[in-house]
Amino acid sequence: MAVTAPTSAAGPATLVSRAGPAAVTAALMLLVAALAVVDITQGTAAVGPAEVLKALTGRADPGDASVVVESRLPRMAAGILVGVALGAAGAALQAVSRNVLAAPDTLAVNAGSYLALGIAAVTGASLPLLASSGLAFVGGLAAAAVVLGLSGLGAGTVRLVLAGSALALGLASVTEALLLLFPQETVGLYAWNQGSIAQNGFGGVVQMLPVVLVGLVGLLLVARRTDALALGDDAARGLGVPVRATRITVVVLGVLLSAAAVTLAGPIGFVGLCAPALVRGLARRLRGFARTRTSVPVAGLAGAALVLGSDVLLRSLVSADTAVSVPTGVVTSFVGALFLVVMAARLRDTAGAAAPDRLRIRSRAVYLAVTAALVVALVGVTVAAVLLGDSKLLLGDVLNWAQGRAGRTVSFVLDTRMPRVLAALLAGAALALAGTLVQAVTRNPLAEPAVLGVSGGGALGAVLLVTTVPLVGSWGVTGAAFAGAAVSALVVFGLTARDGFQQNRLVLVGIGVATGTTALISLLIVLTDPFNATKALTWLSGSTYGRALPDVLPLAGVLLVGVVVAVVRRTELDLVSLDEDTPRLLGLDLARGRLGLLALSVLLTATAVSAAGTIGFVGLVAPHAARALVGRRHARVVPVSVLLGAVLVCSADLLGRTVIAPAQLGAGLMTAVIGTPYFLYLLVRSR
Repeated sequence: MAVTAPTSAAGPATLVSRAGPAAVTAALMLLVAALAVVDITQGTAAVGPAEVLKALTGRADPGDASVVVESRLPRMAAGILVGVALGAAGAALQAVSRNVLAAPDTLAVNAGSYLALGIAAVTGASLPLLASSGLAFVGGLAAAAVVLGLSGLGAGTVRLVLAGSALALGLASVTEALLLLFPQETVGLYAWNQGSIAQNGFGGVVQMLPVVLVGLVGLLLVARRTDALALGDDAARGLGVPVRATRITVVVLGVLLSAAAVTLAGPIGFVGLCAPALVRGLARRLRGFARTRTSVPVAGLAGAALVLGSDVLLRSLVSADTAVSVPTGVVTSFVGALFLVVMAARLRDTAGAAAPDRLRIRSRAVYLAVTAALVVALVGVTVAAVLLGDSKLLLGDVLNWAQGRAGRTVSFVLDTRMPRVLAALLAGAALALAGTLVQAVTRNPLAEPAVLGVSGGGALGAVLLVTTVPLVGSWGVTGAAFAGAAVSALVVFGLTARDGFQQNRLVLVGIGVATGTTALISLLIVLTDPFNATKALTWLSGSTYGRALPDVLPLAGVLLVGVVVAVVRRTELDLVSLDEDTPRLLGLDLARGRLGLLALSVLLTATAVSAAGTIGFVGLVAPHAARALVGRRHARVVPVSVLLGAVLVCSADLLGRTVIAPAQLGAGLMTAVIGTPYFLYLLVRSR
């Protein structure tokens, strides 16, 4: 009896351990089936459950049968196929990178695929679906290779997200430039980029099904090797596993699945991040889900449930006519942004607060020389921006205009150009000052209004007002932008202040908030009038087009106040940027001081966004360059950073107006192209 007792006790335990995963898998399959049934009963046509049943049994009217067979069933099948592909791809990428935040979105796979398809659209090439899938695969694989190469496999959760988000922003900026420059060739590409599972027949599903099956089978064949990688590279090599070949194989298969999903439905955001997380939660209770051969298919089922659930939820909350216009990817992106914020709040941050920059002691002569050079550069760029454009002017024309003696044509050109130049100069200076304040207060070298979601919040507030009240004035846009930026800042700084603005958590929460605001902005643009949508897209690209002097006045006033406050509190900025203890020992009210400086940075960002649209990376590049040039004393950093920001944005605006004239590119797109490599360089330098 003593010998048989353990056997009899172990038997039921083994059965339970096997029955648990099977029961959960069956429950997921039933959930997907139920959502699929609900999904095919929803739509704009008056075809309810009874008509759907008749169509499936061949007893429906030809019109009803056509709606079900040609639209709703393909939509449901595409939702399942896309969800399975993205969920499985996310699980595989997380397993091979040993990073719980690895996904097609965070690896910039979707952004790479989007750019590749955008380039193909610009060339006018009409590609079949499989060829488009191959092109998306190449673009996504190249982006994933860059992100994984910069972040390092298993090197930490946040570095990968930072590298992926920065690269995705840069690639998206290039794609948006193509959309603005070639509107006829890229018509519909922006809406496609939001991700929609709507289909016109089964053609696309049938062509992508073999691709998805190849990816899934390939992942299952290398499942044992993938599990061995979780033990560490050395242990895996000891077991005879070819580590490099296995990693490359899994990444290629994951990107293949993502490319198939992108080709079929556009980028459906964050399914590849959320679905594996749900499976990880199950794996803590059911060890059977810890293995790749079970986690990959179950993550695929969870992904299908997420995609279909989002589509069903969308069609349940809004009218059928409105639901047609809202892409499913907007809903999943917003849910994924919330998930990313929650994950960031729960992740253990091992980076701590960033160490301050190495103390650089620069002589006064160096500071004066740098300042003089920047003043000369600023004057030169300003003069060039005033004289150059679609119509070239002379200095004499400007002098005559200033004295009120210019001709009609010159007056018209300068009346429209001068506010643009002022908006670019002041917006660059304001964003640079905001970045300087945020980096000092949080002691985080990667903190910047755009990265932290503050610019996104301001853009959301402004776009909401622009699309609903098109004739609103500049002060109204400024107020809406400040309200949106304030809410975003409250979320980001509120969730991270408790731990002293830990570097990784702060940036990760900011990226989540920025993603959420981007999803909501996309929703507003898709739903609004096409004229307002074009105006909002142009404004979001960081364009100063159409600005008048009243649009610049709020920014000028806030910038003046910001510079005065920063100069007066320069010593406090020096102390706050050192550590937590030094300011307290000297009697400073650290909490109140931080709150005031952060509020000022939010106000600067909001007014800059309202005047010049969304311009990223200026608040990152300018403070870094200023500290490298004149040291870290804010008495010198503030003026140099402000000058650098003004020069950078004015130069970007000038290039956007002149390089491809008469077509124009927003300054925000130009600064993103410049700032993305610099941001990635900072990540590499800090490895």
